[in-house]
This record gives sequence, C-alpha cells and structure tokens, in this order.
Amino acid sequence: MSQTKNLFKFCLVALLAVILTFISTTGQAYQEFPGKGVTVRQGRCTWDTGYFHETLVRRALAELGYETKEPKMLQNPLFYVSVMQGSIDFWANSWFPNQYPQLPKNFYEKADAYGYVVKSGGLQGYLIDKKHQEKFNITSLADFKREEVKKAFDTNGDGKADLVGCPPGWNVANVMAHHLKVYDLEDHVNLVQASYNAMFADVLANFMDGNGVLYYTWAPNWTINRLKPGEDVVWINVPEISPMEEFADKADQMVASGVEGAVSDPIKLGFIINDIRIVANKKFARENPAAQKLFEVFKVSVEDISAQNAKMRQGEDSQSDIDRHVEEWIAANPDTWESWLEEARMAAP
Repeated sequence: MSQTKNLFKFCLVALLAVILTFISTTGQAYQEFPGKGVTVRQGRCTWDTGYFHETLVRRALAELGYETKEPKMLQNPLFYVSVMQGSIDFWANSWFPNQYPQLPKNFYEKADAYGYVVKSGGLQGYLIDKKHQEKFNITSLADFKREEVKKAFDTNGDGKADLVGCPPGWNVANVMAHHLKVYDLEDHVNLVQASYNAMFADVLANFMDGNGVLYYTWAPNWTINRLKPGEDVVWINVPEISPMEEFADKADQMVASGVEGAVSDPIKLGFIINDIRIVANKKFARENPAAQKLFEVFKVSVEDISAQNAKMRQGEDSQSDIDRHVEEWIAANPDTWESWLEEARMAAP
C-alpha cells in the first residue's frame, strides 16, 4: 500500500514539475510589452482617407510597448526609397499592384509587404451624375466624344468635358493620361489635376447646381458616402480594357462584378482592383517579430474605413478626432483588437 502511495506522490510531483516548467517557458515567451525600448519611425500617405487605419496600427504598436511618434507624411516614391534605405520603418498605405511601378530597383531586397489591411478592396474608376447618365444614356468614356455630352460636362467653356482626376505625382494620374490617349479622347476630355479634396468640393458644388460631373475616385473613400453610387452617381465603363504595359498581365483585375451603382454588370473599370497593404523595412520586421505579426494580422473593413472617412468630411478631421475614432473602433471591436495584440505578443522571442 505504501509503495502505491509513494508511486502516486512521485507521479504527482513529476506532473507538477512539468506544469511549472511549461508555465515558466510560456511566461518567458510571452511579453506584454515586446516593443519596449524601440522607437518606430512611421510614414503616412498624402491622402487623408488612409489616416484612420494608419493611426489604428500606430495605436496597436503603442499598446505593445513601442514608442510611437507623429508619422512623416511622404509622397509614394519617396516613402519607398526611405523604407528601402531604412530611414522609415513602415507605413500602412500601400496600394498594390497600382503602386508597383513606383518601387525602386531591387526594392524587395530591403523591404516587403506584410498582411492585407484590405484584401481586394481598393476599387477605382470613373463616375458621373445619375441625372446626366440617364439623360444621355452614357455607359462609357467613349460617349464623351459626343458633342452634346461634352457640352454638358464642360465647366470652363473650352469645348471639352472636364474629368476631375487626382493630384500630380499619383500613379493613377499616369493611368488616366493613358486612358485619354489610348481611347482617342485627348481632344474631347480635359484631365483636371490639383488637390483632390479641393477638386471634389467643386464636384459637389456642380452636382448641387444640377451640372454634369465626371470624376475619378476610389474606395474606401469618403466620397462614396457623400455622392452615393446608384443614388446620386454611377460608375461607368472604359471603352475596352487596354492596360499600360506594366499592367498588361493584370487586365482581368480591371473588370469587376457586383459593384453597387455600376452602369453595367460586370463593369470595365480600367483600373486594377487593389489590395491595401503594410510595407516595412525587412531589418525592422526581422528585429521586431511582434510588430511583423501585427502587420500580418491587421485588417480593417472597407465599410469601417469609409464610415470614418465620412466623419472626417463632416468636420471631424483633426488628429485628435481621428484618435477618438480609433478609440471608438477599438471599443466596438474588442475581440478583434485583443486578438491582434495577443498574436503579436506570442510572436515575440
């Protein structure tokens, strides 16, 4: 009987030892603040529709113990050079494959993309007001060769329809210029380039006055909430899919089905449907596995980004407003938030 008791005690002690060893090992692997002592140098895009998720990932890094500062605002090409060289650690604002042509040579030797902030959510294309679309039966850019259509969308009296595009320096400006050339529209359509928000203010003013509006936009974007596809405006086709040389193998990604407010289904957008991704310096990611894991699991819905963007357009556009929006999102999505942090903490050595 005593031998049985001794054996039981021995097994119990051995089991306790295994449990304590496991707890000790797990405790060493788990760090609540794996970023403690590390300062993050973050980039930020020049379009404010990307500020919300940029701020959200920065907030998560701070929760992991990283020291975060105000991000440095950069044009796309300068960011890609900076992150490759290591003077900037990351940003959350890459649109791929749209921005592939802006990557420096041998970019992936020093930097890489991680996770998907939004997978296949970067919709782009041309929209016109629904009233004039129905009046003139406009289905594609080719209709802007018709004199009566050009006149209805000519805001400056130069005899051409005015297409509100994007600021110079955005890669989509090259795509739009390509469209006007390849579809033989250069004598019929004038591409307007300036600050996007300022241009869209003119679009809204013209729309409210009952004038025809033709403009480029993307989603997620506050403009989708302000002029609603299907109600106020409609997406129109390009005449045919004729991509720039560097996007020749992406032609099938320029056609989409099930797009709300599209003039046809499927619709030939003429722009690639993009993924929004985090891009980081490889050395930074390698030395900070918790941050890398956060980048890999970080995801935000198009609906949430667009809803926040709409708040910005209603005047809640200061950084303190955006910080508050982030806190409100965290409060509304506690399980998602905690899962990001836990996965990041468990990735730390």
